[in-house]
Amino acid sequence: MLTHIKNWNNEMRGAVAIAGVLGVAVVALLIGGRASSDPAAGVNTKDRAAIEAIVHDYIMAHPEIIPEAINGMQSREVVKLIENNRKEIETPYAGAFAGDPQGDVKLVVFFDYACPYCRAAHKDVQRLLADDKKLKVVFRDFPVLSDASTEAAMASLSAAAQGRYVGFHDRMFEEAGKLSHERTVATVRSAGLNELRTAKDLSAPALRAEVKKNLDLGRALGLTGTPSYIVGNRILSGAVGYDALKTAIAEARAGKKA
Repeated sequence: MLTHIKNWNNEMRGAVAIAGVLGVAVVALLIGGRASSDPAAGVNTKDRAAIEAIVHDYIMAHPEIIPEAINGMQSREVVKLIENNRKEIETPYAGAFAGDPQGDVKLVVFFDYACPYCRAAHKDVQRLLADDKKLKVVFRDFPVLSDASTEAAMASLSAAAQGRYVGFHDRMFEEAGKLSHERTVATVRSAGLNELRTAKDLSAPALRAEVKKNLDLGRALGLTGTPSYIVGNRILSGAVGYDALKTAIAEARAGKKA
């Protein structure tokens, strides 16, 4: 299942490298818009020097085309990666999801229990679930902030394996207090988890592998923080709010019907 994911970082680096041909593409446009692997082929040295000078001057006058071109290529690569690996992205670990199990749209949430923005954004996800009965929310524990984050993620996945994920997840974000070992243990108890099993699961290889997969997945997709969301072919970074998420879900749903 991880075969494609392991190659994603290389593919993304390749997308950035493609930006190196931007000057060639501009040359092609300047000499008539013809696509070619070598747009300067057949152009004498004098004319080529003149064209290169024009390209140089244009880029210097409009430097914004460089990041725009890179961002456009990266976006296309991300769409391709999501489409080619949708099953891995949208399939939750055990019961780490909420909403309609057969939902027509999946909202994938990358989060860290130590993240204050994730705590605030939790309310947006709860509201979406209440308003949209056809939505499936897939939770991906993405512990990037601290050791306490990793421990909480392992306990979270243990809760999923025990069929009590949603209760644990909600309590972790809704109960007061900074994330710590003590608060995670208290939440394990208040969520009704098997404490002995959870204690063993904190070092379980299968759960560690799931956390690593989530981290690899997020990095391959270029996620730089939490919360981050994937819905349809879009990535939304940060606590973007209820309205932005609702719009993205509606667009993904419309795309399925098109």
